[in-house]
Amino acid sequence: MVRRAWISGRLLGYDAVLATRPSFDEPYVLHSRTIGESWCAVAARIVASGVPNLYDGLPIRELSVITLVIARPDPEDEIIATHADPERLAWMHANFTDHARVAELGNADSYATRLFDYEHSGHDQVGWVIDRLRADRSSRSATITTFQPHSDTTYIPCVSMLDFWLPDGALELVVYAHSIDFGAKGYGNLVELALLQRRVADALGEPVGRLLMIVKSAHVYETELEYIKRVLAGTPPEG
Repeated sequence: MVRRAWISGRLLGYDAVLATRPSFDEPYVLHSRTIGESWCAVAARIVASGVPNLYDGLPIRELSVITLVIARPDPEDEIIATHADPERLAWMHANFTDHARVAELGNADSYATRLFDYEHSGHDQVGWVIDRLRADRSSRSATITTFQPHSDTTYIPCVSMLDFWLPDGALELVVYAHSIDFGAKGYGNLVELALLQRRVADALGEPVGRLLMIVKSAHVYETELEYIKRVLAGTPPEG
């Protein structure tokens, strides 16, 4: 089944192919061409079929165990540039690039620290991935985590595992996330993951392949539902 949405005044077919029947308890897969189309695909599915639930006491609409498969994960995405909140994009970019603690997350370590200075040990995990794949392009274990068990107690990073490999000569990134908010922040996660994937691919001198994201809880907060509906209807967000 191919999903379609109105984006920028035109009907966009974004190839959201359901690999299994949609239900709350059964995992399914959404295939999309770009990260913006993937954001629209999963958001539309949440709006249409999400189950009411709570996340940290706040009401959400939720789908359980969904996999996004993005064929061409270009971080310079037209849909996201048009419809995403610039301040939220900037906040997520800082999270992935600034080693300062994140006040909004209870002064937890940023993704930048987790990826490039793991547990403040000086260990650059992304550099380690590059070295591992450069030494063995057939490696299936260029896998890193953002979870820091010695210090992560109240906040557990949503994007928890990143797994890089080179099937068919293109750098693919497979991500596991325990929860992603596809209303306010999910598009920012996708942009930053695509940038990180490009960084590793460029270092290896290889093209960028697919980006796959396995999400246990894909949700939209009730407070973001109208915003998402405007995006899907092709109306620029207010503000």
